[in-house]
Amino acid sequence: MRRSWRSLLLVMPTLALLLLLAGCPKRPMVPVVSAPPPTPPAPTAAPTPPPPAPPVAVAPAPAAPPVVVPAPPPAPPKEYAPNAALQPIYFDFDRSAIRPGDAKILDASAAWLKANPNQLVLIEGHCDERGTAEYNLALGDRRASTARNYLTAQGVAADRITLVSYGKERPVCSESAETCWARNRRDAFLTKER
Repeated sequence: MRRSWRSLLLVMPTLALLLLLAGCPKRPMVPVVSAPPPTPPAPTAAPTPPPPAPPVAVAPAPAAPPVVVPAPPPAPPKEYAPNAALQPIYFDFDRSAIRPGDAKILDASAAWLKANPNQLVLIEGHCDERGTAEYNLALGDRRASTARNYLTAQGVAADRITLVSYGKERPVCSESAETCWARNRRDAFLTKER
């Protein structure tokens, strides 16, 4: 036991000495240097002018390149507009099925569209004010899709038809009565030239 204490007493001072010699590293000292004060410019004599240059023959200036005027931008596409040949169709409350009387209207619309292949058609789906905005947007989309499917079944090319649902956002009548609501549950048809 005595030996272990002696060993420990010898090792401890040695460790302390090593730690003292190693020490903590110090940051290097960076000297602070300042710029010298500016010196005023020395007075100089007036500069002598350079000798004249020998005469040089000047070639005529090349012709300016022609000014290119860009072509005017194309006219903006014509917007969809109502067309008297395409009458609106109406729907029962909370339904997207085409009623028999409205099928006749769609037959006439399909015939007109087939006779006028340069016309594109926009089908707007509308709803009455009852129900949430989200529900009515989905119902208006189903109504427009039903009309598109009917027209394509009659031979109108699907790539000529665009759909949009406005839900209850664009009513034609604002009274809270069944006669008014019935007028708002509709598909409207607008056209434009290709």
